[in-house]
Amino acid sequence: MTGFEAVGLYIGLIIILMFVLKGNVGRVRVAEKVSLGDGGSDRMLRAIRAQGNAIEDVPIVLVGWLALAALSAPVWLIHMLGIAFILGRVLHAMGISLVKGLEWGRSAGTFLTALVMLATAVGCIWYAIG
Repeated sequence: MTGFEAVGLYIGLIIILMFVLKGNVGRVRVAEKVSLGDGGSDRMLRAIRAQGNAIEDVPIVLVGWLALAALSAPVWLIHMLGIAFILGRVLHAMGISLVKGLEWGRSAGTFLTALVMLATAVGCIWYAIG
């Protein structure tokens, strides 16, 4: 598997995750009878933020992984970053949505996401100047 193929794999998995988060927003909208915004519903706000937080982080991380692939970074590095990032985003989404027993997921997911962002940035710099 090449670096670009690995990035393609994680792009596909993240698109599925984004589809699930989007579907959750729609499901909660119908359940809470909210057509626009959060309607003052905590449940609606949490669904929106789970999706919104992912939207804030996903694009720049994917660009970083594409840069790593272009810079011939090792495929294992892209896999490590991809697995950690997806795990972080899933934990965050479940934690912010207050899935019973996973409230800690929001903090753990935020930490993993930040760690992946930092490692991606360092990797890009390392392979660009190395």
